[in-house]
Amino acid sequence: MLNEREIESCYLGQFIPVHYHHNMLMDQNRMHSFKSAIFHAVKPGMKVLELGGGTGVLSFFAAQQADKVYCVEFNPDMVREARRFLAINENGHKVEVIHADAFEYLPPEPVDIVICEMIHVGMLREKQVEVIESFKRRYAARFGGPLPIFMPEAVIMAAQPLQQEYDFEGFHAPIVQFQQTNVVSPGTVELAQPAVYGIIDFAQPVDGQFAWTGQFLVEKAGRLNALRFITKNVLSIIESRGTTIDWLNHYMMLPLAQPVDVQAGDVVQVSFAYRAGGSIPSLEASMQAAVVGRVTQEQGADAGLAVFA
Repeated sequence: MLNEREIESCYLGQFIPVHYHHNMLMDQNRMHSFKSAIFHAVKPGMKVLELGGGTGVLSFFAAQQADKVYCVEFNPDMVREARRFLAINENGHKVEVIHADAFEYLPPEPVDIVICEMIHVGMLREKQVEVIESFKRRYAARFGGPLPIFMPEAVIMAAQPLQQEYDFEGFHAPIVQFQQTNVVSPGTVELAQPAVYGIIDFAQPVDGQFAWTGQFLVEKAGRLNALRFITKNVLSIIESRGTTIDWLNHYMMLPLAQPVDVQAGDVVQVSFAYRAGGSIPSLEASMQAAVVGRVTQEQGADAGLAVFA
């Protein structure tokens, strides 16, 4: 009998189909970024824990340097897949695939790095924040400090007003859409620059509640009918070079229930609220936008309207 959290986990995406995990292996941006970050962060002799291992590919990357890798996966189908794949890959024997709930599992020994790639745009659906915060408390109680390094180390989230096309061969349907970050989308018009609404540092406590009200300077006329959500995952910080290894999630566009006609120079106020791990509809239902003023481009820059860089 599944408990309430397990039922929600199945609904929100923890038990996603096996073929979805296979598709993730073909996402070159994801694969290259995580491989680079893991090869940078994991040193010989380290112990690594992966929470939510999926196919086991990130544990495989870690095993090329680490002495031991604990790969925790709750979905029994993925446990079988990970064990099958690791058995035919170099250093796969250093990975122990464990069928367990990441909310409850602790390794039998202290670890140096914890990989947790339960990442959805805006930290929605998947339970990364809750899993890591639960892990921190239980780990500190058993092993004391210091805590391991987490991967990703941080997450930067931004929102952007859009005019989004919702015509599908003459059928009008305002729906949730996802876009690749390196592809021009003719049906999307960016009405203003993105603004950062949340930064997560996993080395610090994270409450997982996001309630944001911010203003955007409209750069071109249009019909503001959607918000784009942008999530940059800071996988590893390279302090010696002052740089980071990042992975940018696919963009997510959510339709506004009440579109707003805007002109260049308008100041639009946008608000929304949701919790990390919550559903996409919960965020969508909270979104509001309204024109609250009008300024020139120069005045907007002087006012310090924040943008996402």
